[in-house]
Amino acid sequence: MKIVVLGIDLAKNVFALHGVDEHGKPALVQPSVRREKLLEVVAQLPPCLIGMEACSGAHHWARAFSRFGHSVRLMAPKFVVPYRLSGKRGKNDAADAAAICEAVQRPAMRFVPVKDEAQQAHLTLHRVRQGFVTERTAMINRLRGLLAEFGHVLPLKASVVRRQARAAIETLPSLARDALEDLLVTIAQLDERINAYDTKLRQIARQDRRITRLMALPGVGETSAGALVASIGNGHEFKNGRQFAAWLGLVPGQYSSGGKSRLGRITKAGDAYLRSLLVMGARAVLALAAQREDRISRWARALAVRRGYWRAVIAVAAKNARLAWACLARGDAFELKSE
Repeated sequence: MKIVVLGIDLAKNVFALHGVDEHGKPALVQPSVRREKLLEVVAQLPPCLIGMEACSGAHHWARAFSRFGHSVRLMAPKFVVPYRLSGKRGKNDAADAAAICEAVQRPAMRFVPVKDEAQQAHLTLHRVRQGFVTERTAMINRLRGLLAEFGHVLPLKASVVRRQARAAIETLPSLARDALEDLLVTIAQLDERINAYDTKLRQIARQDRRITRLMALPGVGETSAGALVASIGNGHEFKNGRQFAAWLGLVPGQYSSGGKSRLGRITKAGDAYLRSLLVMGARAVLALAAQREDRISRWARALAVRRGYWRAVIAVAAKNARLAWACLARGDAFELKSE
């Protein structure tokens, strides 16, 4: 039995395997493999191409299978769906494994870069920090909403809420005052945790030359640069910067037919966290563009006048994505020129 391609449907405890030989005929069909047996089964196979969906635990399994000499490819689940057989077989783990096996062999298939442990550890900092930021935003909004019930309407800006909330709370009944003071304490604790993670990210940025190069881009700081490096490494999985920008969902969707080009809104595909960081950085670039005379600032100002603010923001974010890919894939250093 010669397995040349193997599709694995990942799960928490029970996995499905579908392998085909050089003629494309099923040679290994195991719809139920326990987690503790998976490595043993894969280790016994000759080196082959293994396809999996990029889901929870996929990068861990990709690294483990690679140690046995296998070539591992990860795919976004939405690219596997068209290859799943329907009708009598329907949707089940065995059908998913067969679809993965078929999809990984397509010459035009797009794959997800396999991350090493260092990259995943770095991204863990970003995920936890972002979770704390989300919690803090929810706490501040809850505080504003409860104070509004007593006639104290505070502005949206978080720093102003922190400054004015204390005085407003003092005028409330004791029960409400105690509860809202707990909210302020929790917000202060979240501030401390977020600041601690920011310090860790700054330390990592100082130790990685790739992050330092990316920070030279306008609108790209320590957090954005670190997240980019942790997500795509050197960017060699992408052919060019345009492909990377499309992977981030920063390019318009196309609905063209009959020789007519119709471009819609941006696709918003890919990593929402990376995209949001680049968009926030682009907003900072536009905010400072009026005070600067470099090429990018002049271009951004003119674009905002011609096409509107938000289109200019997305255009700056897409340009930064392309420049970031060039810095990582080619090792180029960015230099902001005024002419």
